[in-house]
Order: sequence, then C-alpha cells, then structure tokens
Amino acid sequence: MSSPLIGVTTRNAHSEFYQNDVIQTPRPYCEALVRAGAIPVLIPLNLPLDKLRELLRRLDGLVFTGGGDIEIDRFNGEPHEKLYDLDAERDEIEIQLVRQAAEDSKPFLGICRGLQIANVAFGGTLYTHIPDQLPGALQHSNFPDHPWDHLAHPVQVSEGSRLAEILGEPIVEVNSLHHQGIKELAAGLKAVASAPDGLVEAIELPEHPFAVGVQWHPECLPQDARMQNLFRALVRASQ
Repeated sequence: MSSPLIGVTTRNAHSEFYQNDVIQTPRPYCEALVRAGAIPVLIPLNLPLDKLRELLRRLDGLVFTGGGDIEIDRFNGEPHEKLYDLDAERDEIEIQLVRQAAEDSKPFLGICRGLQIANVAFGGTLYTHIPDQLPGALQHSNFPDHPWDHLAHPVQVSEGSRLAEILGEPIVEVNSLHHQGIKELAAGLKAVASAPDGLVEAIELPEHPFAVGVQWHPECLPQDARMQNLFRALVRASQ
C-alpha cells in the first residue's frame, strides 16, 4: 500500500539572515507524519483558490498546524493587546481548506490553532485571551516557562467518541501552549474533550470519515504512543 500524501499548513515568516520572506512549518509535524507512514507535503500560502483546490484533490489528508492568532474580524472577537502573529493570508487559505475538506470528506487533523480555525470556519467563536475572558481558567499558555512536552493538565475525553477510540483512555495528560480557545462551538461540530476549567479541548465533525481537532500539541509528544496514534489514525483514514 502506498504512503498517503498529507498536506501540512504553513505560516508566513521573514528570514533576517537571508533578508527575504519564507513559508515554513515546524519540523515536529512532519516528523510525526513520517513516523506514522505518511509523506508530508507543505502547502504554500501564495496559491490562488483554484490552484488550492487542485492541490487538495491530489492530497489524501490534511494537518492544520498551530501558530499565531486568527484575525478577530473573522469571528467577531474581542480586541486584546495580547494578540500576536496575525496573518490574513493564512487565515483565508486555512478556512477555505477546512470547508473544502469537509465538503469533499477529506480526512484532516487540526492541532491547537488548527482546532480553532476549524471552529471559526464553521461559524464558531474564540476567546481572544483566555486568562482575561474565561473565569477560573487554568494556565493554558505554558511556553516559555516550560518546554513544549511539559504535561500541563488532564483532559476528559467523551466516551464513545472517535478520539476516545484513538487514545484508548478516558483521561489523558496533555501539553498546553495556547492563550486562545473555543468560546462558542460552531453548529455542526461536536466537543469531545474538555479541560478541568471547562474549555473545549477536542472537536469532531460527525458523519465525516475523519475530522478531528485537538487543542494540545501531540506532535511534541513523540514518546507517548496515545498521542502518536492520532497521526496513525489520520494516515489510516487517508489510505
């Protein structure tokens, strides 16, 4: 059986050394996909919509990666001084990809920002800064005070969900590296995991072959077989 081609979303950046603009993504996403038996394909941000759809037709699955904040105009969010790394081009590309993947029944996994962009794409809203907007919130942004693989808090996984089947346990400890999160869940999405403070930690799109989003970073937990099962499950669904 051939290895599926999994598209990996990217971000705009600037190389100070080379003094030019770059399109990039963190290495751990690609490493996790290679371990799971896939071939990662980076999705550039300068594609017109028709070319983006052509690329999507050639891909077997998608990973929506973490990164900067989503522009608040896309979900009527509250302005906040802690907003960072806004990228309108990335927002537009990823929202189009989420909607098209849903329409085409293309398997996809959303990670951190990837969960959030899926919620926004389907009409949901976000907390723009959890510590100021969610009463009794846990510390969800643990970088740079802790390494990326620091297990910050437990997550309760919904019984009978696809995620529960993948992870194999009702409660798992996760790393946590975000300051935004789901406020109002989009219609059509299902919340399938939560943190002790009530924040949605995972979503699924019912009736879709494989559409899962998690708020933590499983790609940074390579020694945890349960977390790597997320990538293996995506690869199986994409074959």
